[in-house]
Amino acid sequence: MAAAGTTFFLIGGGVGGGIDGGGDSAGRRALTADEANRLAITRFLNYQAGGRAVTITVPSAAGGLVVTGSVDYRAGIGYGVVRGSGRDTSSDGLIQWTATTVLVHPMTDAPATAPPAPPASGWYRRPLQKSGSSLDSSLAIALGLGSDRPDNAELLPQNGAAMVGKDKVRGHSVDVMTGPNARAASDNSFALGSNSGSAVRYWIGGDGTMYRVRAGVASEAQPVVIDFDDRKYVPVRAAPGITSAG
Repeated sequence: MAAAGTTFFLIGGGVGGGIDGGGDSAGRRALTADEANRLAITRFLNYQAGGRAVTITVPSAAGGLVVTGSVDYRAGIGYGVVRGSGRDTSSDGLIQWTATTVLVHPMTDAPATAPPAPPASGWYRRPLQKSGSSLDSSLAIALGLGSDRPDNAELLPQNGAAMVGKDKVRGHSVDVMTGPNARAASDNSFALGSNSGSAVRYWIGGDGTMYRVRAGVASEAQPVVIDFDDRKYVPVRAAPGITSAG
């Protein structure tokens, strides 16, 4: 996967309660065959759709960041508006990223949504950090939530994937599942990193649609939350000098 090597997992047993207090009503148990099939196809459905509109809530001791935009799962590019909350407003502006590169376009008055065509100039380019940055880890996690093939549904429950409850996300009834145990993911299914202390939960609809993901990052005590919005997906156009290869 494009984001391999960063310090987080998109696998692992769940910790704590569900977002907004939901997700634990049914108790932890093994997946049924239907549930395993839905977990196995959820990232593939994102790829099959081409892209998804996302809101990424990034934890930070300085107040946190929110990225509102889109991820193109076939090209491997994300693009949107980043805004700080609390004390951390220094990163406000436009942002575009791949598995290896982050481009930022600072703005003192960032728009609510990113313009469909990225500005032709004013971008600052840097490598995507593999550790120590909750923002970069969150961006890489978001990219990793698409796959060009389904995962192995038979191996998921054998390796520890589980059902942890039911919830609602923006009116959608969902099941909350964890991925397989980190040590069991020898084939890299769902594996995007090497931080065995982090965990992930998936909020998945009855047809396998991914509505929310919560994942731990090594640099912060709080998890990143990625919501797949009901907003229409806007195809991502590459900023000058950036390609799907980074």
